[in-house]
This record gives sequence, C-alpha cells and structure tokens, in this order.
Amino acid sequence: MPPSIGVEHKALPRVRISATFQAGAPTAEDEEEDLEDKSSEYSDVMQQRMGSSLTYCHEDGVNFAHVLDNLMVGSCLQTRDDVDRLADDEGVGAIVNLQEDSDMAYFDLDLEPIRQRCAERGDVAHNRFPIRDFDPFDLRRKLAGAVQLVADQVAHLEGTGRKVYIHCTAGLGRAPATALAYMYWCRGFSLEDAISTFMAVRPCNPRIVAIRQATLDLLVDGTALTPVRIAVSRSFGATSLQIAGLDVGWGQQIDMQYDPDTHRYVVTRSLPPGRYPYKFIMDGRWTYSADHPTFTEGDHTNNYVDVISTSTDPAAEEARERLLSESGTLTSGERQKIEALFGVSN
Repeated sequence: MPPSIGVEHKALPRVRISATFQAGAPTAEDEEEDLEDKSSEYSDVMQQRMGSSLTYCHEDGVNFAHVLDNLMVGSCLQTRDDVDRLADDEGVGAIVNLQEDSDMAYFDLDLEPIRQRCAERGDVAHNRFPIRDFDPFDLRRKLAGAVQLVADQVAHLEGTGRKVYIHCTAGLGRAPATALAYMYWCRGFSLEDAISTFMAVRPCNPRIVAIRQATLDLLVDGTALTPVRIAVSRSFGATSLQIAGLDVGWGQQIDMQYDPDTHRYVVTRSLPPGRYPYKFIMDGRWTYSADHPTFTEGDHTNNYVDVISTSTDPAAEEARERLLSESGTLTSGERQKIEALFGVSN
C-alpha cells in the first residue's frame, strides 16, 4: 500500500533576496525596514525549526549574558565597534564565532572589519568554528570541536581576568549548546545544573538532545555507524523526489533513487545511534508520510527514524540509557575520561 502523504507549507528559505526599490538608492528608513523584515523572517524560521516562541531583532544590536566568571554567550558582532564594547566594557579576551558564511550573508555582515579590529587591538583573539544553523546532527557532530576551542581559549586567558565570548547569530541555539556542553564536560556541572544556571541568565532553546548524543559519542558509541534505508512506494506523479533532514539538515536535500527491484524510491545513509527527523520533498513541495513514524514540532509534523546501537555490552547499554535521560549524570570515571579528552581538570 503506498504511503499517505500530508502536505505542509514549504520551509522558509534561509537567505532571501534583499528588497529592491523602484527608484534611487535605498533610504535609511528603507534599510531599517528591510532589516526588520529579515529579523522577522529569521525569527519565523527559528520558531519553526526550534519549536519555540523566541524572536531575534538584529536591528537592536548585540545582546549577551554573563554565564560564568569567564564565559559570556550572545548574539553576533555586527561592527568593529562591537569588538571595543565587548573588550573594554565586558572584559572579553577571546571570541568564538559559530556562524557559517551564509548566516552572515543573510544579514549582510562583513566579518573582515571585526577581524581587523581584533588584530589591531592585539588583546582579543577572534576564532571561527562554523556549525550549521537549526541542524541538531551538525551540532552533535561538531560540538566536541567547538567545546575544545572554548576550553583552549579559557586556558589561554587563565589568570588574566578576561572572558571568552561565544556567539552564533541570535545566541539562542548553537552558542548556548556549546556553552552548556563546556559547562557539562569541562566545568564539573551536571547537565541539569548547567541548564538551570544558564537559563537563569539567558532564556534560550538549545538542542539538549544533541549534547546528550554528543556525550554518548565521546564515551560510548564513538564512530559506530548503521546503514539506514528509507523508502516510499510512489512519487504520486512528482518528477523530483528528495528528502531533507537526517544527517544533512533542513537546508540541504538528498535525491531519492528509484529501485526497480522493489518499485520504491529509496535513500540510504550511514548514521550513528540517535533520532533523526526528516521530510519528503516532491516537486518542491514539503510533505510527510503517515506510514512512517511522525512527531510534531511547533506547527509542523515531521517523520523520524530511530537508529539503535547494535552493541550488546550491558555496561554500554546502561550508560546509553543514563546519559540520554533528563539528568544525564556522568559517573566519576566518565567525568575523568571526558575531562582528559579536553585537557582540563577540576
């Protein structure tokens, strides 16, 4: 029996074309309205992808919170003056930028003046570690590298009284997740206490499940991959059939191939253990299949696939269940192992 397909609105684009004007150069008012439109569109996408009611107003400038004595988290720097503000007023000595080039292009940000100002001052290190926006798998895959960079910058600034500033675009997803993982892995916090401490100063909606799964990758699952095959019986007349989500995120699409032996359209990916949301795209129309497992995220229904570890080790299974739970409690041995991985001690 062919799968039932429920049609939903096509996902909003990550980057839109700037507004054009009928005559003459854009005025300051036009540019302000265009920026407000971009902020509104970005907030809409963020709410859909993160299942939250959070908003981001780029036109309001940089906003941030002091999370620990040597750690700040916030939104993206926009001008060279922001470097001076963070360094002189807030004591920042290192910046960790998690944005991709496309994130900065969306808001017409020029990174070079910011880098130049850091170099001119000589007391602020600028670092980049791009992580794809609204993509829990990319966050999971890159989280350890981002935390290592933060830990290295903290160690470099030790004794100076200066702080590390972590930012993405809005400072509500990737940057908080990196800070939480740093607190959890390197500063002795339980995951619950890290979340409580962070949320008290900066309400946000980071992908906590990505932190849990990244912890499992470090301690238990490593690089173990399982082949996963997803198939649909018919394209319902569509000439183009793709899938988004899984391990490539919502901003990319994978072509599904017709298998003449099974008369199905299929895609196969090799994935580590975890849950992966996805959606079908038929001739540009985003849909879900009622014959595949579904879940609701905000106003949208997505399909998902659970990849189960093939390990039969009882100790590994116990650790997996514990680390994926709400508490995510590390044993003393696990904490020692994870701290050694990042070269820290408490």
